[in-house]
Amino acid sequence: MQDLIKNIRLAAAMNQELFANSLGTTALSVNRWENGKTQPNKMAQKQLYQFCKDNNIDLAKMIIDSKSYENTDNRMILYHGSKTGIKGDIAPISRNECDFGQGFYMGTNTLQPLTLICAEESPKFYTLELDLTGLNVLNVEIGLDWALLIAYYRKEMESAKGTEIYERYSNYVNDYDIIEGYIADDRMYTELSRFFNRTLTDTALIHCLSALDLGKQYVAITERACRQIKVLKEESLSQLELSVLRDMSVERRKAGITLADEIELKYRREGRYFDEILGGK
Repeated sequence: MQDLIKNIRLAAAMNQELFANSLGTTALSVNRWENGKTQPNKMAQKQLYQFCKDNNIDLAKMIIDSKSYENTDNRMILYHGSKTGIKGDIAPISRNECDFGQGFYMGTNTLQPLTLICAEESPKFYTLELDLTGLNVLNVEIGLDWALLIAYYRKEMESAKGTEIYERYSNYVNDYDIIEGYIADDRMYTELSRFFNRTLTDTALIHCLSALDLGKQYVAITERACRQIKVLKEESLSQLELSVLRDMSVERRKAGITLADEIELKYRREGRYFDEILGGK
């Protein structure tokens, strides 16, 4: 928080006294914020957010960039958001109906996990190091396999139980420790639902995925993989950060749905529907 406040002030090209006057506080308070001795209260954080809006300061980018690290050698820097924080050892214990089933989910950039948890009251954000040495990694690129694997884990293929296609995806991740695949975040919720409900073709869906640039996630699906994850940093998010991320999440979802609607219209007559794929047509 202290670095964020200082970066806001520097972006406005103000000294502490001018910055304090703009916020209706004292230079001493600003100095204490920037030195980490105190934190601004909720009212002051709202004023900081409004100050950034009034001065065209991209606060969302500051927040996202401030939490990013660089990868090193065979170790990847990844990010994880939690509603209440990690309790005990890291383990593959998410819900079964997540994109790739039960596991421990990590993003390759800060944005996705930050927007995932920004609606919570007291979320935790983690910077992690994943050592890939000796792990079997399955890379799932954007395409029909990606969509059908998600369909399987979200219980959308139950009507096809016992068929060859169902068996294929039920065994798709066997013998792997890590799944590397693109994120099906809230911007894709509508499109995936339309695909599963037989109103959107696979061709239109895949074009939507490619256009939205969702980013990648790494999912540790074995205890072995989880043991090779190290927590580098745990952070609580301030009310200022949560407010910025909530607003940004809403705007990104609106923009993503608008773009997807345009793509669906363009490709609505190409490809196959979900029931045709399950039926092998």
